[in-house]
Amino acid sequence: MNRLWSRLGVRTASVGLLVVGLSGGVYLGKDRDVQQQSDASQLVMQANAEEVSLLKERQADHAAARAYRRSAEDAAAAKAAVEAKAAASKAHTLEKKAIAAAAAEKQAAAEKKAAESGGAVPYTGDIPSSCSEFSGSRGVGCALMLDAGFKIDQFPCLDKLWKRESGWNYKATNTGSGAYGIPQALPGSKMASIASDWKTNPATQIKWGLGYIEGRYDTPCGAWNHSESVGWY
Repeated sequence: MNRLWSRLGVRTASVGLLVVGLSGGVYLGKDRDVQQQSDASQLVMQANAEEVSLLKERQADHAAARAYRRSAEDAAAAKAAVEAKAAASKAHTLEKKAIAAAAAEKQAAAEKKAAESGGAVPYTGDIPSSCSEFSGSRGVGCALMLDAGFKIDQFPCLDKLWKRESGWNYKATNTGSGAYGIPQALPGSKMASIASDWKTNPATQIKWGLGYIEGRYDTPCGAWNHSESVGWY
């Protein structure tokens, strides 16, 4: 009887140990699954973090490349603008020189023609519409007066002044005093300060006369008023 209970006790203990072992195995299996899932999650998170880092790095590279291209484009545009400005300035200077050379050539031809014919040097400048009613030396005088900075309302005074002095004749000579030309410069050689053709060029005489009036009387009307008062200017 004792042996029977002993055997039963051993079997029962064995079964208990087996159950405990199986239960432990189940729990150990579960723990292993949980550990594997945790490791897998960590690997996924690490991979995601590395991918995000790589994307950020690529974005930074792209941004740097765009900034470099923009900087290069701005530098190229600035260089092109400077070169274009320099070219325009050079072209403008060449154009001015060409215009001046053409005007000088035209004037020289006019002076040569006048010298050969014994007549007056023709005026080669423009006569503005405000002076179109005047002809000959009077038209030239009106145009040059405006160029000198006087207003058109000053021309009636200038017109009367030089009609009295010379009749707007570039050859007018005062045999008594030696005054010469349209403005009756005394002596006439004073007008050489404008140009050497002062004897035959009405424009040269007029320019000198306008400078004289401005320096002494401020305006043509100031010179006319003085002439009215004393008989000379």
